[in-house]
Amino acid sequence: MKIQKNVLLDFIIRWTLALVFIYAAAGKILKPDGFVHDIDNYRLLPYLIVSVMAVNLPWIELCCGFLLIFGKWLRGATLILIVLNIVFIFAISSALVRGLDINCGCFSLLESGSRVGLVRIVEDIVLLGMSLWVFVRAGVPEAKLSLNAAGN
Repeated sequence: MKIQKNVLLDFIIRWTLALVFIYAAAGKILKPDGFVHDIDNYRLLPYLIVSVMAVNLPWIELCCGFLLIFGKWLRGATLILIVLNIVFIFAISSALVRGLDINCGCFSLLESGSRVGLVRIVEDIVLLGMSLWVFVRAGVPEAKLSLNAAGN
């Protein structure tokens, strides 16, 4: 029974994480000019780097999301998501400390845009925890089977 609960929990966490990042990527891919503006508002990087990030980041998120859905390269995909979430937490925290009232650029499909704030930091911490869960569980032999079997 415990194994079945773990399989279900692994599946729910992996798929939730995947769907969140696929959804986040979709808006950024559909509106790249808005995403460039959102990243540039953080005032952390030169515009050339911002442009490169705005073009590539959504596709990285999308690929990681699909890898999680298909149960392939789980440790690699979640390692990328772990790094991304740490960067997102740092960027949002930096904006808050500097008093910037800007859109976070998290989910560009939202017309009103989501503002930087503590809620966004908590969301990213939760996503970081979920990414860490999948990363760790993908390295455990019995969990590997449940993580991969749930997607196939």
